[in-house]
Amino acid sequence: MTSLRSAALVPLLEPDAIKKARLVLEMSPDLPPDTGTVFEVPPGIPGRPSTPRLVPHTQIKQRPLSTIQGRAGLIHSITHIELNAIDLALDVIWRFAGMPPQFYLDWMQVAKEEALHFTLLRNHLVTLGFDYGSFDAHDALWQMAEKTKDNILARIALVPRTLEARGLDASPAVKKKLVSAGDMKAGEILDVILRDEIGHVAVGNRWYRYLCEQRGLDPISTYAQLCDRYQAPHLRGPFNLEARRAAGFDEAELAALQG
Repeated sequence: MTSLRSAALVPLLEPDAIKKARLVLEMSPDLPPDTGTVFEVPPGIPGRPSTPRLVPHTQIKQRPLSTIQGRAGLIHSITHIELNAIDLALDVIWRFAGMPPQFYLDWMQVAKEEALHFTLLRNHLVTLGFDYGSFDAHDALWQMAEKTKDNILARIALVPRTLEARGLDASPAVKKKLVSAGDMKAGEILDVILRDEIGHVAVGNRWYRYLCEQRGLDPISTYAQLCDRYQAPHLRGPFNLEARRAAGFDEAELAALQG
């Protein structure tokens, strides 16, 4: 591949989840970004394995964490989120032309860290006697990507700053549940993920503010308008305010979130 943006399409279209993660980890950040090319939309975005079966989130079975199946099911759901996060970062790279070179480098680093998270979680699942695809999963993250595929401002506002930022809020409680059930390894992996996800949400915040500044938009009122227009989920507490501050949300945004 001749550019970072065109190279991002290779793992994005790859249906094998394990190979997808490996391809991302092997990608060179030294490729020229090629900021100006507008690519034809290829078929098959994103590449998906035959399993897990994708169902509405209301059909995902919740099993007791006192069982190995319950712990594995919860870890599987996080593994699926991380696979979607790989695709979301890759999709931003190839789809949206005309941004500064650093934009594409930032999202490439995000994709690599998401690939590492997926690999850590998938390997842990295997030690529990399961694998990625052993349980059903839902498609809510990618559905928002589809809604915002023609609007970079909406994509940045509503995926990293909304859906992925929810992970900052959920992580402490999920870790507590898994560690309380005796899965210390899962707790260690979630610590790595939370550390990196703070940085990922910070990337979203930085480029959202850049776009708002370029267009002369107020970030807070624009965010509310985008949430309404694209029917983003209403966020409910408790919020991990410490992590959100570390990820670059300012006090006015946090006040609006809690209002």
